Amino acid sequence: MRGFSVLLKKEFREAWRSWKFLWIPLVFALLGMSDPLTNYYMMDILNAVGNVPEGFEMLVPELMPVDLIQASIGQFQTIGLLVMMATFVGIISKERASGMATLLYVRPISFGAYFMSKFIVMSSVGFVSILAGFAANIYYTSILYGTLEVGSLFAIFFTYYVWLLFVIAVTLMMSASFKTIIATTCAFTVIFVGQIVDMIVGLFWTISPWKLASYGTLLARGTMAMSDYWWSLIITVALTMLCISIGIVMMKKNAPMTKI
Repeated sequence: MRGFSVLLKKEFREAWRSWKFLWIPLVFALLGMSDPLTNYYMMDILNAVGNVPEGFEMLVPELMPVDLIQASIGQFQTIGLLVMMATFVGIISKERASGMATLLYVRPISFGAYFMSKFIVMSSVGFVSILAGFAANIYYTSILYGTLEVGSLFAIFFTYYVWLLFVIAVTLMMSASFKTIIATTCAFTVIFVGQIVDMIVGLFWTISPWKLASYGTLLARGTMAMSDYWWSLIITVALTMLCISIGIVMMKKNAPMTKI
């Protein structure tokens, strides 16, 4: 891929200058620490707020460390993905609309190098972000609730990162295919509406990319059917590669639409 190293340095430089490697991981870290702290200090928070009837007691179920990690993954699945996708969904379409892409297209670079440079940088931001989120959650969970085996933590982290790569590939594919507004609508529909549909009617199937985010915690609990896990993982990786391929093709097809 021609010009890949140059484009990769450019994308990393822009990500550093826009503080994406700082504020997005910070958002995930805050999401990661919120559940163990909120659950542990719930009664203290209610008493501090006031208006609690005298003698009131809340029966809080005994939580395991994996329960807190699962709760934080739920936060990542909503607020975290929303932040990530909203930040990067226009990363290609905006350059095409502003004419900045013209400066790149006239140079001897390949569309594959252009697309993959953005994918790698976005994946790096995602890796650092969920690492910060998991680290914050594990730190407070280990202090307040107990620890989890390293192997289980790695399995949860790896599984969720594969799902995140799929989300990134879908986001970039939409950005390469459509204008920013349409790309945003399509990307959010595929990811978030897909999650809702899978949640409502997903009882009828056990193999799905949208289930992969929760399968990591099922592995840690020891209740995961491994055939369902591996097939979901394989399908997710295959769809990620397909989205990357479609994104590169659509980027080349839409190159004449670039503003001059």
